[in-house]
Amino acid sequence: MPGPKDLDPSSSPRAMIGAELRHARENAGLSQAELGEPLFVSGSFIGQLESGTRRLHLEYAVQLDEILGTNGFFERNCKALARSKYPDHFAEAAEAEAVASAIREYAPLLIPGLLQTAGYARAIFRGGRPTAASDVIDDLVATRLERAHVLSDPTTPLLWAVLDEAVLRRKVGGAAVMTESLRHIAALAKRHRIIIQVLPFGVGAHMAMGGSLKLMAFEDAPPLAYLEGLGTGRLEDYPGTVSGYELTFDLLVASALSPPESLALVESVAEDYSHEEQP
Repeated sequence: MPGPKDLDPSSSPRAMIGAELRHARENAGLSQAELGEPLFVSGSFIGQLESGTRRLHLEYAVQLDEILGTNGFFERNCKALARSKYPDHFAEAAEAEAVASAIREYAPLLIPGLLQTAGYARAIFRGGRPTAASDVIDDLVATRLERAHVLSDPTTPLLWAVLDEAVLRRKVGGAAVMTESLRHIAALAKRHRIIIQVLPFGVGAHMAMGGSLKLMAFEDAPPLAYLEGLGTGRLEDYPGTVSGYELTFDLLVASALSPPESLALVESVAEDYSHEEQP
């Protein structure tokens, strides 16, 4: 089995902390599982910290300094990195998303953030914050669009999204915004940059009716699952739990329309919206 991939500490602050954590752990003669035990976390969790996949939280940083004798190094750097442009419940998931090699997502209500246009994102934020100042909404939109830069690479990460038919039918921002948004998704699919499937209303009940699901895979760390609700989110790393969510996604894929059928439906609905724009 190959050893852990060497990190470039200059690539990101989290990579730097991960490299230092691995160095300190190995100097202490501890395995990942042995270091995780007093923290009540798994060895895979420690591996995700070392790979830069997960953010180091302050409570763990303090304990790591005590266990590894690092004289407050992790606590100091953890505090410096604690500030995030994302909501607390999503910050860690967003950071993991940025380094994932594959992202598979089921969206029951909204176009996933990585696929949203500026107009769609603006309508979402304005709908949730009807009294917010315009510059606040502008900042939120800019931050959301910045996430989509992960799709600038022509091949990585793999993005496979299953959209509930409700995502296509809910008129967010009006007909013009929906036309632009669905054509944007169709264009990405036609360029073979993403895989899109639509879960039609006719499927009826299915395993993911409780909410959205995002699965993230990494080259040098175990996979993660992220579940999000109204103002809340949860990142799961326990292998058995993640495996169950992977099965859920596989069943959604099996029930959804094929990628060609899904593309045809997305384009058809976009065309319907475009006719609404005309007098």
